[in-house]
Amino acid sequence: MNRTRGLIINGREIPASGGRTAPDVGPWTGETCAVVAAGTVEDITRAVDAAEAAFEGWAATPPTRRRAIFLRAAEIMASRTQEIVELMAAEVGAVTPWAAFNAKLATDILLEAAAATTQPTGQMLATDHQGAYSMQVRVPVGVVAAISPWNAPVILGVRAVALPLALGNTVVMKPSEDAPIACGLLISDVLHEAGLPAGVLNVVTNDRADAAAVVSALIGDPRVRMVNFTGSTETGRAVGVLAAQHLKPAVLELGGKNALVVLEDADLDYAVDAATFGAFMNAGQICMCVDRVIVHRAVAEEFLAKFAQRVDALPSGDPADPATAVGPVVTAQAAQRVAALIADAVAKGATLLAGTGTVEAPGTLIKPAVLTGVTRDMDIFSREIFGPATVVHVVDDADQAVQLANDTPYGLTAGVITEDLAAGLDIARRIRTGIIHVNDQSIADEPQAPFGGVKNSGYGRFGGQAGVEAFTDTRWITVQAKGHAHYPI
Repeated sequence: MNRTRGLIINGREIPASGGRTAPDVGPWTGETCAVVAAGTVEDITRAVDAAEAAFEGWAATPPTRRRAIFLRAAEIMASRTQEIVELMAAEVGAVTPWAAFNAKLATDILLEAAAATTQPTGQMLATDHQGAYSMQVRVPVGVVAAISPWNAPVILGVRAVALPLALGNTVVMKPSEDAPIACGLLISDVLHEAGLPAGVLNVVTNDRADAAAVVSALIGDPRVRMVNFTGSTETGRAVGVLAAQHLKPAVLELGGKNALVVLEDADLDYAVDAATFGAFMNAGQICMCVDRVIVHRAVAEEFLAKFAQRVDALPSGDPADPATAVGPVVTAQAAQRVAALIADAVAKGATLLAGTGTVEAPGTLIKPAVLTGVTRDMDIFSREIFGPATVVHVVDDADQAVQLANDTPYGLTAGVITEDLAAGLDIARRIRTGIIHVNDQSIADEPQAPFGGVKNSGYGRFGGQAGVEAFTDTRWITVQAKGHAHYPI
C-alpha cells in the first residue's frame, strides 16, 4: 500500500501551498504506506475560508437532506470495512478485530448523526409579556476545529466531525500525523462520496514539525468558533489553554488511568476475560484501557495465576495476521516509553508476572506485560501507560478499592466485576470518573451516550444530548405577535 494524498479544501484535493509532503510510515514494516501533503498556516487559512463560506448554506440545508447524506455515508463506511482493516494494519499496526470494530462503530456514529438532524432544537419559554412568544433554540456555532487522533482513527475521526456537521456546523479537520488517512482523508472521502457539499468539511494534513504552528493558526482564526480535541492530556491542556485565550469553548477527551475493580464475589474467569480485553485491546493504546486491576485479597492469588497464564498466551506480532491479538505500538519511541515504565518498576521492586517488558523486532513490539507490587515511587503507578502493560493491585475491601481507583488525577472510565449488583452500583457511585461500567471492563463506547471524562481526562461530552449541546449555541428569541410592546420612555 502506497498512495499520495493532498489536502481537502472546498471539496477539492489539492497540494499544500508550499508543495511539501510528509511520509506516513507504518509501525510494523517501517515502510512508507502513504505520502500526504504537508499543510501550512496558509493552508489553514484557505480551509477556514472555505468552511466559513459554506456555513450559511449548510446550516440552512433542510434536515432531511442532511440526514440522507449521513445515511448514505454510513452505507459507504460499512462497505469499506475490508479496506479499513488493511489501511489500519499498515498505518497504525491495528489488528483485524480492532480495525473491523472501528468500521462498525464509525458506521453507527454516522447513523446517530443522521438521527440528530431531526431532533427537537428548542422549547417555548414562559413569558410575562402579553402577546409575545419566548423561545430557546439551539443553533450551530459556525466553523468547528476538529483535531483527531491515531489510536482509534476511524472511530475518533468520524466522531470529531459527524455530530458537528449533522447539526449544521462546518469543520476544518487536522488529523494525526500518525494516521492522516484513516482519521482524516478516508472520512472526507466517505462523506463527500455521500453528497456532502464542497467546503463543509475540509482536511489539512501536516508534517509533525509544523503541528504546533498549524494548530495555533486553526484555533486562533477568529472565524473558528469552537474546538474539539481527542488525545493526550499534555497536548489537550495546551489546546484548552489556547482555546481559552481566544474565548472559544472546547470539548477535550484526554487520557485515563482507568481501574477495573474485581470484588471477592466476582466470577474470576469472567474477570480475567474482562481484564485481558480491557488492558490489551489495540496493544493497550486506547484512552479507556485498564491501566490498573484492583482485586480483593480473598481472590487475588487465583486471579493473578489465571490472568498471567491468559496474558502470556496472547499471540502478538504481525497485525495483518488474523490470529494476532496484540500488534505493535504506533512508533519506536512509544515502545521505548512503555519499556522504560516497566523497567523502572522492576528496578524498584515490582514483579513481572507476564511478558518481558522489552522491545522486540521490528522495534515497535512489546509482548503484553502484567506487574504486581507496584508502589508510589514507581513511574507506572501514576502515569498513563498507553501500551501493552497493566498493573494489579491487591486490596482488603471495597473501600480500599474505591480509594485507590480515585487516587489519580485522571477520571475517564472504570469497571467493576461483581455478582452483587447493589455493591457494584455503590462503587459506581463513588468512583470519580465520567464513565463507569458495572460487570464490564472500562472500554465501551456507544454513539448515543455522553462520552467524556472529568479531572485531567478533559471536559465536555461527545454523543447524546450532551453532544448536541456541546456543538450548538443557545439562542433566546422573542416574537411580539400581538399588539405592540410598551416602552416607559
